[in-house]
Amino acid sequence: GLKVRVAQATGAERRSGKELTKVGSSGGEMWSRTLLKSLRGARQSSQQSGERSLGTLCIVEAKDGAGGLDSASKATLACAQKHLPKPFVALVASDAKGASEEAAGEIASLAGVETVLHGVSDKEGANGLLAEPLSQVVAALVGKLEPTHVVTGSNTFGKNLLPRVAALLDSAPITDVVQVVDESTFVRPIYAGNALSTVKFVGKGPLLLSVRTTAFGSEALETAQGAGAEVASVGAEEVAAGAAAEALSEWVGEEKSESERPQLDAARVVVSGGRALKSKENFEMLEKLADQLGGALGASRAAVDAGMCSNDLQVGQTGKVVAPELYLAIGISGAIQHLAGMKDSKTIVAINKDPEAPIFKVADYGLVGDLFKIIPELAEKLPSQK
Repeated sequence: GLKVRVAQATGAERRSGKELTKVGSSGGEMWSRTLLKSLRGARQSSQQSGERSLGTLCIVEAKDGAGGLDSASKATLACAQKHLPKPFVALVASDAKGASEEAAGEIASLAGVETVLHGVSDKEGANGLLAEPLSQVVAALVGKLEPTHVVTGSNTFGKNLLPRVAALLDSAPITDVVQVVDESTFVRPIYAGNALSTVKFVGKGPLLLSVRTTAFGSEALETAQGAGAEVASVGAEEVAAGAAAEALSEWVGEEKSESERPQLDAARVVVSGGRALKSKENFEMLEKLADQLGGALGASRAAVDAGMCSNDLQVGQTGKVVAPELYLAIGISGAIQHLAGMKDSKTIVAINKDPEAPIFKVADYGLVGDLFKIIPELAEKLPSQK
């Protein structure tokens, strides 16, 4: 009989491959195309016995007007490409047909991608991003493709979608992954990022996980050599499964704050303000500084709750997690919840009048003083980057 260690096969094993190196063989024995058929038969037998096929289902978001894949989608694809079983199938959820097709074409050019699926809803508009019907589409796809892993980003989109998929598939998700140890072992932060927990998945699968942009976003995506992956529409059965759940929720609208600044979670420089700024008018001082540095504007939860800025600028455990090259914390004390969202930044500069503020414990550079005197002087001396 044919003995195959499918679980330990590498990325060289492709469903559409022409040759395969036998695991553990001496002298690099190559399977012929004829024996590859036997391998596929063995894989089908393993599926019938309860085991899953080798591969990953990667779920990404593409929004109209975003100008391509966002940082969370790129981090999700990088994790699937570099650390999870291959080949992988990508599912693009979008609020516009044009954005969906653009993202699908971009993903199809990546190495390791077998198929890119898009068109999760037969209705135009934001229905393709609603978690209730989309989770049904994903669950139906998992039943059809039988991937070992399902991965998405740990952003608002992923946090809304993954728990629903997990409930439908009766499989516990592993969230906020920052490191992949092996195909079933992962590292994730706990206690607001003050400790790292190594967890191992021992269920029957599929293994559902969300990955942090700050952990995988810096990894470059590899482009495929030769022709790109197949781009196709989601099957009629999966679309019908999603349509059956569309009555559960309705897209009413979306209010977005337009800005020429970089997106907060993708900016190289972030200038954040806290409670010490005292008012919305004072908070506007940081806008000029952010523009001079070519960076994004951020805030602590205290500043958001005080009405100094919109809540989409919040950085922290209940806001956005960022890891820019430079993070300026101005008038921020450094509560544990805020540190959880920014302490992975490459360089942290803190400005605070309290020399005992917790922010100085994580800062690379600290300046003790009155921010209302320091910020205007700093803005005056810095050249504009615009």
